Amino acid sequence: MSKKTSEEASVIPDIVFDKSTRTTYKKGKFYGKGGFGRCYELINSSTNMLYAGKIVSKELIASQNQKEKMTQEIHIHQTLSHVNIVGFHSFFEDNHNVYIVLELCRKRSMMELHRRRKTLTEPETRYYMKQILAGVHYLHSNRIIHRDLKLGNLFLSDDLIVKIGDFGLAAKIEFDGERKKTLCGTPNYIAPEILKKTGHSFEVDIWSVGCIMYTLLVGKPPFETETLKETYAKIRKCDYKISAFISAVAKGMIVLMLQPEPSKRPPVEKLMQHPFMIHGYCPSSLPVSSLTMEPRFHNVDAMASGRTPLLETKQYNSRLLPKEPYSIASGQMSNAKVFNGPENFKIIKAMITKVLKSKPLRNNHGYIDEMTDPASQPLIWVSKWVDYSDKYGFGYQLCDEGVGVMFNDTTKLIMLPNGIFSA
Repeated sequence: MSKKTSEEASVIPDIVFDKSTRTTYKKGKFYGKGGFGRCYELINSSTNMLYAGKIVSKELIASQNQKEKMTQEIHIHQTLSHVNIVGFHSFFEDNHNVYIVLELCRKRSMMELHRRRKTLTEPETRYYMKQILAGVHYLHSNRIIHRDLKLGNLFLSDDLIVKIGDFGLAAKIEFDGERKKTLCGTPNYIAPEILKKTGHSFEVDIWSVGCIMYTLLVGKPPFETETLKETYAKIRKCDYKISAFISAVAKGMIVLMLQPEPSKRPPVEKLMQHPFMIHGYCPSSLPVSSLTMEPRFHNVDAMASGRTPLLETKQYNSRLLPKEPYSIASGQMSNAKVFNGPENFKIIKAMITKVLKSKPLRNNHGYIDEMTDPASQPLIWVSKWVDYSDKYGFGYQLCDEGVGVMFNDTTKLIMLPNGIFSA
């Protein structure tokens, strides 16, 4: 920690007190720092409830203009209540800071997801886009423009529910046809009408959502370059390319949102009914492991994504078995006779069942411990393995109780945590 960071952190006491509600909070983990505020975990001393505390030094909002912006952010955010908006709990101040107490999103933002995964599958993108659009629709229905929609301002709950946050640049449209003139936003997501200073409204959020969808599918923002000047030039000309591997229907939705003329961008309610959103498969939920790896869509998910579990296939691939069966639990050769088809499957299933009897260590609550920040430790790891690659292959067990075998002939066999086999 640098000297400056240490001095800044020392200004925030370990115990903070909200005089209006007579509530005491303990300062917990540090989560990050933005343009004006720092985010800490705040723990209600009476209830032990956890919150995110956005803490802004009064020295940073000394001017009247900055104070008005802070007041507007609080005023807008505290009026909002939606499953896809970060919950607003309360705000208070002391001699040094302003404290905004918010819903805690422990899985951080979608920027961390993007950094780990780079690109997402179309079912995952559809899952997140449905929630993003629902949140934006709620804002627009309440005549609010966010004006800074980006991956870093889309937070994730423990259940990977999207929560739109950071209303520092948000504005209220007071009358029909009103156009805002403030130059604001984040370079890779900023709409061309903001750069041209021609006046802007709800359409700037549609543009930003288009940039978000593009980034999730392609792996980088559509107008990203090495210099700010070049990025702005590409935005003004709407100069971007879509990778060939993205489906035509996904491309069509992105193109609709990234229209250079604001009036040609569809409103949120039309985007929610776009063929990409309503005809493609969308998982009802995603596992936490999808923060670091592509999920396996099994059961109904498997059929919708084109992956069929091994249990549902009519034929069994004899190449999945080595010539002599062995136990991946012990690494010892088995005397069992080798049969073709379903008999092979029974032998493999019996072998893998032995591995399942040994489980990774769990805490007193029955859960596998994990670090608060998903980036600090893998969410899925190999807990046990046996290396028999000199003859047959490599077997492993994951911490989520999934088991797999990778054979030397490049075939593989996987048993998912729910007991379904997949080749």
